[in-house]
Amino acid sequence: MITALHTLIYAEDPDAARAFFRDVLELPGTDTGGGWLIFRTGPSELGVHPSSWEHEGRSGSTDQKFDVSLMCDDLPKTMAELTAKGAEFAAEVRDEGWGVTVQLKVPGAGEITLYEPRYDPPATSL
Repeated sequence: MITALHTLIYAEDPDAARAFFRDVLELPGTDTGGGWLIFRTGPSELGVHPSSWEHEGRSGSTDQKFDVSLMCDDLPKTMAELTAKGAEFAAEVRDEGWGVTVQLKVPGAGEITLYEPRYDPPATSL
C-alpha cells in the first residue's frame, strides 16, 4: 500500500536550498544524518499530463518528465508572507485558468511553481 509521496529536488547548492525550505517556507523536517534534511510537505496529489497539448486555442509541449509545484490557499497573501522572509519570485503571476501561478526562486536549485488552484484539490479535500 502506498502511504506517501517522496519528492526530490536536485540542487547545485543543497545547503542553500535546504535552508530555504527550512527557514523561509518553514517546512518541518528531520535530519537523516550529515545535514541531509527530509521535509514534511503535508498532503500531496499526483497529476499525469500529456507531453504535448492543445487547449483553448493554445498549444504547447515539454521535454520534462517530472515537475514539483507548491500549493497554497491564497496566492497574494502567501507571496507577501514569503517576500517578508526574503523569498524572491522570478516572474509575474499568471492566470492559467485552472489556477493562478508564480515562479518562486529556490536558492541553489532554480525555480518552483507556487500556485493557488481553482479546483477542489484532492490533497486538501479529505
